[in-house]
Amino acid sequence: MLRPQHPILTVSMAPHVHCGKSIRGHMGETIIALMPAVIMAAMAFGMDAVRVMALSCAVAVTTEALCNRLAGRDPAVDDLSALLIGLLFACLLPASAPWWLVTVGSASAVGLGKAVFGGLGASPLCPPLVGWSICTLSWPKAMDTNATMLGTTLPDPLQLLKYFGADAVASLTPMSLFTGHQLGGLGAVHVAALLAGGIFLLIRRHIFWEIPAAFIIGLLTTAWIYQVLDPATHAAPLFHLLTGSTVLGAFFLATDPASSPIGRIPSLIYGLLAGIMVIIIRVYGIYPDGVPFAILLANLFTPLLDRIRPRPFGGPYILAQEKEDNATCAKHCG
Repeated sequence: MLRPQHPILTVSMAPHVHCGKSIRGHMGETIIALMPAVIMAAMAFGMDAVRVMALSCAVAVTTEALCNRLAGRDPAVDDLSALLIGLLFACLLPASAPWWLVTVGSASAVGLGKAVFGGLGASPLCPPLVGWSICTLSWPKAMDTNATMLGTTLPDPLQLLKYFGADAVASLTPMSLFTGHQLGGLGAVHVAALLAGGIFLLIRRHIFWEIPAAFIIGLLTTAWIYQVLDPATHAAPLFHLLTGSTVLGAFFLATDPASSPIGRIPSLIYGLLAGIMVIIIRVYGIYPDGVPFAILLANLFTPLLDRIRPRPFGGPYILAQEKEDNATCAKHCG
């Protein structure tokens, strides 16, 4: 009797069906989506921007390799996740950031924001924002674009609004803000480029519409309420949408898979919370741009929001049956 050359049945662990996507492909296409903003940053700020982004990415990848080695894990730098973290962190920095600030922040983003919690998919907070918050709280002057970008003619809209009121930003047109003529993070202020990247991610289904849409709606609604209450102090909702790291946060930071909830209703609530808190922090906080802190605060609600789940099929019947069984038991037991 001849034996078949190939086994008839192969038993293996799940998943048995693969959609064709991979972690490396997901991270690679997210980096591609950031490329328009990266190119615009290099054109606007020159080699200083290239220096900051290259150093941040190199430190992130190196930190990932060292953490994997110390933890005894297999090397995973080829999945591009550390490269993406370093690039997103660099997008939040000013072009004048010194090398030591970039190094500490990028290493903290990977080491404290990702590796310490178990690696990819286990971080409860968005890793680039962990590095950003450490640098902002520790060295606020080095992170301040107005204090470091001396000699530039570009305005910092959020600082003008914070310290001089709505009249100081009345001359800034939406088109100038949309095309990135403002100071801020390297890749955070190029709204048109970031919007193109966000649409690309939506088309490729790497992110879903609920979080960005709810984030933007929450931000615009809250900004509108404050403007109605005091138009002389608070800027228009469109101003808040086009300034700071709002668009970067809506499409690239708030949608971080590990730190954002799963499901339509939890995602909508999560996005609304983050968008609302952006305006509250910008109005009452000491930092002009509240997007990073708002997303970090929203991340803390993710475990609670993940408890919101759809009703299981047959749920009402099961509850009714349990009530009937309990009543029957009580009747027979006296």
